[in-house]
Amino acid sequence: MKKFSFLILSGLILFLSIESMACTTFIISGKHTIDGKSILFKNRDTKEMNNALMLFSDGKYKYMGVVNATEERWNKAVWGGYNETGFAIINSAAYNNNVGDTTKYKDQEGAVMKKALMVCASIKDFEHFLDTLPKPLGVNANFGVIDASGGAAYYETGNYKYVKYDANDPDIAPDGIIIRTNHSMSGDLSKGFGFNRFENATLLLNKACEEKNLTAQHLLRSVPRSLYHPRTKTDLSVNIPEKRNVSEYEFFIDYIPRVSTASTFLIVGAKDVDHAEDAMMWTILGFPLTSVAVPAWLSTSEVPKVLSMGEDYTAPICNAALNFKKECFPIEIDKGTNYIDLSVILNQEGNGYWQLLQPIEDKIFEKANVLMSDLENGKKSKKDILDFYKWIDKYLKKSYKKNFKYDLFE
Repeated sequence: MKKFSFLILSGLILFLSIESMACTTFIISGKHTIDGKSILFKNRDTKEMNNALMLFSDGKYKYMGVVNATEERWNKAVWGGYNETGFAIINSAAYNNNVGDTTKYKDQEGAVMKKALMVCASIKDFEHFLDTLPKPLGVNANFGVIDASGGAAYYETGNYKYVKYDANDPDIAPDGIIIRTNHSMSGDLSKGFGFNRFENATLLLNKACEEKNLTAQHLLRSVPRSLYHPRTKTDLSVNIPEKRNVSEYEFFIDYIPRVSTASTFLIVGAKDVDHAEDAMMWTILGFPLTSVAVPAWLSTSEVPKVLSMGEDYTAPICNAALNFKKECFPIEIDKGTNYIDLSVILNQEGNGYWQLLQPIEDKIFEKANVLMSDLENGKKSKKDILDFYKWIDKYLKKSYKKNFKYDLFE
């Protein structure tokens, strides 16, 4: 990947905090991953903190995706997911695609992605979908999509037009990687946001590419949990606090994980159309530094109980993460959420939330990686996935009770 040189635009202050819709996303072409499968990633920032992973069968294709876990709106929009054909989609708000456009119709990104998952099986389908939807679209977004044929591209999309960036085009993506935060490259960059997060994601993916470590486990460990700030050259994971019970506050603006981060998900695509059912999705619900990644496969028509929205319209692991997060941002006055109590996350005693959650997540990845290999080799079946879900729910319930005295299902 070409090194990213940060563009300084005259008269522009880029150190702005966009508390909602400040997502960090990327695509990796399967031509450049170890297993030949494309990857689609989104770190979601929003005012809707309660998120869940849900299954849908209300379209041409069955699909799963992350939703706002609210009684009125959970089935109206999807903020990233994939369907049974291996087609997957995510987005980030762009802020600079509709400059000068006075159209009042807006905020339709989640509805557009839901519709796309219902009817699209390929990138070609998605292009036709965008071409034929009534205009204005009511969007200002970068839509990232992959399909089971190896397609991988971003569509920088406004109300009336879009510009495609193909991750399989070596002139655009020499290493098959494209990153988008809150600006479109085809738009007026002076109107965009997310440049600090863009630069940090670029640094992290450059390193992973050089180390040939473009794997789900490494990417979920390094990107949404990064505590490095490229503008100030600050790394909060260095020189961590001594004790858990002695608060040490750090200014926490423009890192990839934010107080507004509600979920993170990474979709691993199918290696070809004949293996569409092998596509899967890793989901972190809640604040990524107080939660763990959990896998799910659409082919089972179920998701782990910890990820799914219950009768109270919340997901158990999201509830836990949000409860833990309160300790990270305890100041409720005078913009107190700009400051994180780092000792709650990391400390020299080793009992910070992220320090205790890492080995729990590692165990999930260890078992999931074996299962995925066996599924592709025909040694395991959908029944084994369902058994794995039961293990995950039981394992997480036991681990949270032991480490945090927290009951996930009560």
